[in-house]
Amino acid sequence: MKRVIYFLVLILISSCSFFDSKQKRTQELINEELRHIDWNSVDSYPFFYSCDEAVTKDQQKICFEETLISHFEETLNDFEFTLTDKESETVDVIFVIDTLGRIRVSNIEKNVLVLDQMPEFDGVVTQSLKNLPKLAPAIKRGIPVNTKYRIPIQLKTN
Repeated sequence: MKRVIYFLVLILISSCSFFDSKQKRTQELINEELRHIDWNSVDSYPFFYSCDEAVTKDQQKICFEETLISHFEETLNDFEFTLTDKESETVDVIFVIDTLGRIRVSNIEKNVLVLDQMPEFDGVVTQSLKNLPKLAPAIKRGIPVNTKYRIPIQLKTN
């Protein structure tokens, strides 16, 4: 009887270490896989529902960019932004498209000159982004992911 109990205890002890080593190996495999993922690219770009989801990644990117730029041009052409300086000014609009396809302006990088002469600029740009057509988020390995974009807007002078 003692041998049976000793045998059962031995099996329990060895089975626990067996699971530990399996768990450790699984974690090692996960860590290895994570090291090989390119975190700077997505499998599919965010896309507007007016774009074709079934096209190649490059075509998705082109449709996304063209739709975004077209919308920006239409919206911003309705406003008269005037700079009195002799040079044109570039403003960078940084925004995030979240996992639900919602857009959030992260930052608008501009010169103090732009802020002084056009204090309403940030509000107009932010509203323009919020009025974009519905978007589907970017996809990475089958999972919706946040993506960050930077759009340069060149302002001309009179």
